[in-house]
Amino acid sequence: MLERVNWDKMWEATLETLYMSSISVVATFILGIVLGLLLFLTAKGNIWESRFVNGLVAAFVNIFRSIPFVILIFLLIPFTRFIMDTIIGANAALPALIIGAAPFYARMVEIALREIDKGVIEAARSMGAKTSEIIWKVLLPESMPALVSGITVTAIAIVSYTAMAGIIGAGGLGNLAFLDGFQRNNWEVTLVCTVIILIIVFIIQFIGDLITNKLDKR
Repeated sequence: MLERVNWDKMWEATLETLYMSSISVVATFILGIVLGLLLFLTAKGNIWESRFVNGLVAAFVNIFRSIPFVILIFLLIPFTRFIMDTIIGANAALPALIIGAAPFYARMVEIALREIDKGVIEAARSMGAKTSEIIWKVLLPESMPALVSGITVTAIAIVSYTAMAGIIGAGGLGNLAFLDGFQRNNWEVTLVCTVIILIIVFIIQFIGDLITNKLDKR
């Protein structure tokens, strides 16, 4: 059983998938929160109300959130080559992974911030709190359970994105499943790659649920 699986290559592919996923999740978390805060704070009636900025950020988020990931990879090839000096390998997949996931997460951040009781924000403003204090001491702490839940969902999507990126040579389990599994008609490699990806997804979901439950004070 599984005699046709090269376990050294499988381990290497797993590490590449974990590398791409972890870097992308951290970058997506940071960029998504920045974009989500901009969407929320520049909306009508909020602290930085600005139709121009809000429309600009919303357009960026909507455009990149709507492009299918496989197409986005090809669209970003010139950009990827410019900043990474290559379009092959795990590092080359990072720009597409981050740009593909961050807008998706930004909308989740915006929704989480909208659910915060307006009275809490107004109370902080009436006590003379600066915008930075409102962000760090009110908005982010109050929405943190939803933010963690959102990044958990996004992280799982990123793992699936890495598998798709593997088809064009980004490395990882998707690349191994395509090259050694599909193209060589080796169902054992494809099966093992699928099982490992499922295990990674289950672990992410478990950790995300655990952290969310600890942060949720309701």
